[in-house]
Amino acid sequence: MTRIMVFGTFDMVHEGHLDFFRQARSLAPEPHLIVSVARDASVARVKGEKPRRTESERLVLVQGNEFVDEAVLGDESGYIEHIRQARPDIIALGYDQSGEYVEHLEADLTHSGIGAKVVRLKAFNPGIFKTSKLL
Repeated sequence: MTRIMVFGTFDMVHEGHLDFFRQARSLAPEPHLIVSVARDASVARVKGEKPRRTESERLVLVQGNEFVDEAVLGDESGYIEHIRQARPDIIALGYDQSGEYVEHLEADLTHSGIGAKVVRLKAFNPGIFKTSKLL
């Protein structure tokens, strides 16, 4: 079994997210997909606005998805500790994920002794299936 971790806000789960989950699962023959749901405070800090749903509502939404084996809340601040706890073999980033966490992810993983491989997934109709366009 290969533990694959992805991250997001997931105010809604749309076809773009489903493709994101499918792509992540396709990285290994026996995948175990762990989805990290961003904390409300982190979303507000990174995106400049609060999510529409609370972190617990978004967690339940993701937990109910057929492609997800495990859903966890991200750290209150930072991100390394919950990655360490999840023990992923692979971290899969979405095509549009950027910012403070992504910029330093590989160096922070190395510094923390976490050997997860980082890969970037492809976009799936971003002109249509992007939460900001669908809300």
